[in-house]
Amino acid sequence: MDGRGPRVACAITRPAVHGVVGAACRQSQEWPMSPRTTRRAPDLPRPGQGVWPGLWSPPPSVVRARIAESLFRRAVRAAPVRVELPGGQVLGAGGPAAPAMRVHRPDAFFRRLGVDAKIGFGEAYMVGDWTSAEPADLLTAFAARLTTLVPPALQPLRRWVERRHPESDRNDVANSRRNAHRHYDLSNDLFRIFLDDTMTYSSAWFDGCGGTLADAQLRKIDGVLDYAGVRRGSRVLEIGTGWGALAIRAARRGATVTSLTLSAEQRALAVRRAQDAGVGDRVAVHLRDYREERGRYDAVVSVEMVEAVGAEYWPAYFAAVDRALLPGGRFGLQSITMPHDRMRASAGSYGWVHKYVFPGGLIPSVRAIEDTVRAHTAMRVVDSREFGRDYAETLRRWRERFLSRWDEVAALGFDDTFRRMWEFYLAYSEAGFRVGHLGVRQFAAVK
Repeated sequence: MDGRGPRVACAITRPAVHGVVGAACRQSQEWPMSPRTTRRAPDLPRPGQGVWPGLWSPPPSVVRARIAESLFRRAVRAAPVRVELPGGQVLGAGGPAAPAMRVHRPDAFFRRLGVDAKIGFGEAYMVGDWTSAEPADLLTAFAARLTTLVPPALQPLRRWVERRHPESDRNDVANSRRNAHRHYDLSNDLFRIFLDDTMTYSSAWFDGCGGTLADAQLRKIDGVLDYAGVRRGSRVLEIGTGWGALAIRAARRGATVTSLTLSAEQRALAVRRAQDAGVGDRVAVHLRDYREERGRYDAVVSVEMVEAVGAEYWPAYFAAVDRALLPGGRFGLQSITMPHDRMRASAGSYGWVHKYVFPGGLIPSVRAIEDTVRAHTAMRVVDSREFGRDYAETLRRWRERFLSRWDEVAALGFDDTFRRMWEFYLAYSEAGFRVGHLGVRQFAAVK
């Protein structure tokens, strides 16, 4: 997420939880593949301005709503949850202490699910059609049963009704800048409120040690730098600046860092933070796409950036790393991952997280990363480590901090719809890591 954030939910991609009637069917194509796209320009939400096109008008589709209600009731029948409907009816197999979902406006809720479950389930939370006192627990229960939520006989039909990615989601150079702006230029102050003092927007690495989030973030950063062999005198390229924590840490080791970002707001703050840390002379931050970099370096590092690239551009991304590395150079990568079959199944689908949080991304599998490196570079992966459960803990701490400091967020101009959207995004992502549908891994590669 330093490069682009928790794409989980990508991604955030995405995400592990598709909504209770939206489990993805598997596709037969091999990766890497382009997302299916349409040329129609979508009317995109603008969360930072409180602009939510069409959100408050549930689709008028009675027949689909009835089908969605039938599927929903079937899906939750044996689930360890409580779904409370108006009038006192309770669905689900959970007892009084089970995670509870309160459906306040069932007609609107089922209309949203009927038109597009992957998007409608999250939108229904955003507008208050349903609520939960602890959405992460509820979504975890659904995620654990993801493959059984839709009857197997109906799953192959999803390819005919799933929404396609808009053309703007393709991560060519122009669209990548626009997509980065939509998320990372919301407000530096927003991210400062719920992140720790390092301003690191990617998974921390607790390594069983507990401790503060800031300590775990520095451990994660050191892990990437160690994998890349960064030391005094190293010339380092960072793809995805975030707010400068990794670049500052590398410079304090005595390295010289060139860092690339597509976010103007991130760049401005990262430059200032490097100067305040006393390493401004060893850190250069550029508004530049990774495909435009022509320097040569001893080490390349990238934290949770590859998820935002999109499968179509994975070969170009890893080839750019390879081109930037001198012979004998090392690459330290951190990426969110998902199982290979789940990656293939979700590669062409357009969901809630793409529309509202991270447009254009796809979370790779470990196999996809290793195969792309092997096929398109002179590098070889020599080591890796997994710590997906630590991402669940990272997200939990972010969500608690965001909600406990909501008054400060609201003072920046964000509305209650944004609050519910952000809470759902963090809880949705946390659920995916809790049940293992998502992981996070650091890789070491050598050229």
